[in-house]
Amino acid sequence: MNRIVPLILAVALFMEQMDSTVISTSLPAIAADLGVGPLALKLALTAYMVSLAIFIPASGWMADRFGAKRIFRLAILVFIAGSILCAVSSSLFAFVVSRFLQGMGGAMMTPVARLVLVRGTPRHQLVNAMALLTIPALVGPLAGPPLGGFITTYFSWHWIFLINVPVGVAGYVLSGIYLPEIESDAPPRFDIAGFVLSAVAAAGLLFGFSVMSLPALPAWIGLAAAGSGAVALLAYVVHARRHPAPILDLNLFRNGVFRAASIGGTIFRISVGAVPFLMPLMLQLGFGLTPFQSGLITFTGAAGALMTKFFAPRVLAWAGFRTTMILAAILAAGLTFVNGLFTPATPYTVMALALLAAGFARSFFFTSVNALSFAEISNADASRATTMTAVLQQLSLAIGVAVAAGILELRTMMTGLALTLADFQAAFMIISGITLVAIPPFLAMAKDAGAAISGHGRITGSDPDVPVK
Repeated sequence: MNRIVPLILAVALFMEQMDSTVISTSLPAIAADLGVGPLALKLALTAYMVSLAIFIPASGWMADRFGAKRIFRLAILVFIAGSILCAVSSSLFAFVVSRFLQGMGGAMMTPVARLVLVRGTPRHQLVNAMALLTIPALVGPLAGPPLGGFITTYFSWHWIFLINVPVGVAGYVLSGIYLPEIESDAPPRFDIAGFVLSAVAAAGLLFGFSVMSLPALPAWIGLAAAGSGAVALLAYVVHARRHPAPILDLNLFRNGVFRAASIGGTIFRISVGAVPFLMPLMLQLGFGLTPFQSGLITFTGAAGALMTKFFAPRVLAWAGFRTTMILAAILAAGLTFVNGLFTPATPYTVMALALLAAGFARSFFFTSVNALSFAEISNADASRATTMTAVLQQLSLAIGVAVAAGILELRTMMTGLALTLADFQAAFMIISGITLVAIPPFLAMAKDAGAAISGHGRITGSDPDVPVK
């Protein structure tokens, strides 16, 4: 596959990832213009995540039914339309609805982009392509806060959404020219009952976790939503075992490599969701820095993520998936623990270098686990696998924020005081321990798992130019 293909997909995903985080630093300005309180605008963040949770499960079926390229380009147009409507919104209701529309586009872009790569990329190029596709997921959350603060401070919050228009148009045009025409399949009838149950489950859990971690609404609403989501999840499991073609295929977990990548990757993403939430708060509340200053420090992690592109294929070919991911998880956990040692007296250079190394380690892990997830997945199951991984990713990131916020809340309840630097330091150390829990699923894998993709062990007898089967 031409290198421009994963780059086009990555740019589209960067637009979606950036937009999901850049809004956080601009909430006060948007709230002032709309005449509401900043906490009320948390509903806009929640609406975006709920939209993702509802429509991601349908993305795989739509790609199979109408063609992955066609759905990906349609998703870009939907995202652009939502961005324009956000920029011109004059009320809270209009803004929330516009963010929900943006989420519909984002829900289709992420899993369908992976599907395009998996179905059209030769074995020996998949790790390289996944490295490019992983970058926006790591750079977006890190670059979002400083960019949002800069645009809001020196221009207007409206431009946060309007800059998506030229980027999206370019992505739409280039994808029409360069993306391969992947033939659509004849999928089974759409699983309506499964769609409803999975939507209620994912939306309930995401909304519940968001409300519990971001107190825009009473905590009991979050508990009720999460409880409803959990009940719907159990009902879906029963439904999926009986349905011949469920919208989220739980049979994928029978594959040991996919199961290890899903479980280990989900646990690891909890820490990835927690760190971008904790670090800016610690730098602002604990160190007294401005949002723009803290964003400039955390942005160094994005540079570390970019460096992975140049090393991941060779390291995986030398060490294999199992060893690489275990070492990357250990390194990421250690560097997360180091974050808990930061004080206002710590030189900015030292913090930047630690965050640079952490971004490198996390990106190495994600590049590996994203490729490993499809190492033993056939083309027939590729759309269901991309849908499942996208759903797990959204849930784990939301859980990460909820866990981080829960740790801080518990600390303040124990001390009876407002948040202090010690609370953030404790949270980083606990998250570091959670990161290590991602390792056991990979210990059970064979050392040569995914070797056909990584090239570990110099496997012979396979044609490297044959797309993944």
